[in-house]
Amino acid sequence: MDFNTIKVQLGESMAWVSLDRPEVRNAMNAELIRELTEAFDWLNSRNDIRVIILKGNGKCFCAGADLAYMKDMAGFSYNQNIADAQKLSKLFQTIHFCNKAVIVDVHGACIGGANGIIAAADIVIAERETKFAFSEVRLGITPATISPFVVSKIGHTAAKELMLTGRRFTAAEAKEFGLVNIVANEAEMIDTERVYIDHFLHAAPDAIAECKSLLRMVTGTDDPHSPVFMQTSVAIANQRISKAGQEGMKAFFEKRKPNWE
Repeated sequence: MDFNTIKVQLGESMAWVSLDRPEVRNAMNAELIRELTEAFDWLNSRNDIRVIILKGNGKCFCAGADLAYMKDMAGFSYNQNIADAQKLSKLFQTIHFCNKAVIVDVHGACIGGANGIIAAADIVIAERETKFAFSEVRLGITPATISPFVVSKIGHTAAKELMLTGRRFTAAEAKEFGLVNIVANEAEMIDTERVYIDHFLHAAPDAIAECKSLLRMVTGTDDPHSPVFMQTSVAIANQRISKAGQEGMKAFFEKRKPNWE
């Protein structure tokens, strides 16, 4: 398959997927969201692939939403916002419900919606200097579509602190909160990745798929038709067109403080 915003490389039993918009720090736009969803759907359908490794090319993993994409969203109608939010939620669901083992390597920055990607994955390896943030509340909106995956992974207590403050936090804190599994120096990341790949290749593929299904069941995130996914899409649509959401995004683009400060 050919893509514009990501790169996919196939190996024996493995696939490497790279976010490939380094000029904008791999910021997410509609095309990247669509292509990444398509790539995971395609790889999940292949019997020869057992492990998927996701990375970001350039200086960081993903800096959140693309600025041009955010400007478009600010002008979307309510129905357009719901449709857009559903596509973003679908990306996280596609990773979350993937039957393959999913490893994500993060470096540089992991902001906003990028945290939905890593929360939906199985193993997250973070370079020691990586910065994280759930920055949505500072824009007058909430991290709605990523919330089912993040809360499932790190729990309500950690989610409340990180989502309500919108503060930046370190890779070490991300590990403490349970958002990442391993913190490593840049030189150690490949070796750490190989250790996990080796673990996964020693396990039966069907057992991996069944175990992931089991874990989704016991955490209550096993239903792809759950109303929560639509509810979160509606929530973010309402917030984007709200007075606070419009002011927050306008202030961000104008590089000024929003009026609630």
